[in-house]
Amino acid sequence: MMNKLMMTATTAALLAMSAGATAADEMALAQKNACMSCHGVDKKIVGPAFKEVAKKYAGDKGAEDKLVAKVKAGGKGVWGQIPMPPNPQVKDEDVHKIVAWVLSLK
Repeated sequence: MMNKLMMTATTAALLAMSAGATAADEMALAQKNACMSCHGVDKKIVGPAFKEVAKKYAGDKGAEDKLVAKVKAGGKGVWGQIPMPPNPQVKDEDVHKIVAWVLSLK
């Protein structure tokens, strides 16, 4: 019984550590692609804080696709009149990772 409990705790710890590494990698990807120049994780810079974006789109099943399209094409009006410039140079795979990370923030 004790061994089983220890294995479960160890597995949970390893999963938590690997999730943290993924979040750190995705944040680094956002920094590399200049997302963090306009967005803070928990503070508005030019655009909304990523946590505010996650809150606004919580429960929206189509949020990832909507936000990926907005990152690639740019947009204006959802968060005010300051436009978000298009980012067609960011690889689709990277945009999906960044958006999934943003939507996972609490």
